[in-house]
Amino acid sequence: MYIAKASECLIITGVRIADIKLAKKAWILPGQSYTVFDLSPVNYTFEVQAMSAEKLPFVLPAVFTIGPRANDHESLLKYAKLISPHDKLSNHVNQLVQGIVEGETRVLVASMTMEEVFRGTKEFKREVFEKVQLELNQFGLLIYNANVKQLVDVPGHEYFSYLGQKTQIEAANQAKVDVAEATMKGEIGSKLRRGQTQQNAAKIDAETKVIAVRRNGG
Repeated sequence: MYIAKASECLIITGVRIADIKLAKKAWILPGQSYTVFDLSPVNYTFEVQAMSAEKLPFVLPAVFTIGPRANDHESLLKYAKLISPHDKLSNHVNQLVQGIVEGETRVLVASMTMEEVFRGTKEFKREVFEKVQLELNQFGLLIYNANVKQLVDVPGHEYFSYLGQKTQIEAANQAKVDVAEATMKGEIGSKLRRGQTQQNAAKIDAETKVIAVRRNGG
């Protein structure tokens, strides 16, 4: 009886097996052979060079945690056939994953302006993940985690820096407008309150005089 570790799986081939068989534990019969592959995910670090619709270049630093989709048998079969013959830390697997990440990111970015990328960073990152995952499915791979860091300008094309400064200036100006409006509303409110107080005082004073006259007349 051969038993794989918690993070491993057995691939069995040979007599009485038409293609391959996956198992966590199995008896290996005469004429059969087995190999073990690791199910644990791997971190892949990239700095994707991309270009916007305006042909402005930038860098997308990213860390993807990718591994076999362990809870899906069909995905594991794909992984066992296509990826497991190679060391998952090998240059072959790294280039495969990198090619998918870079390719999908570049295609997506090419249809977007820098302003759209900058303004919709969260949506942009989510769409990158979805498109990359769609391609990884054919290899039985799953993105367990993905972290895209701050988008970076290419030297000589400081566009994100400019947009960041522009956003800060716009926010500062808006804050000044908000303060001015709040101050104006406060002053108007104060004047209205003073006017209302004076009106009330005048009304009370007039009513007091009327009462006094009536009493004197009576």
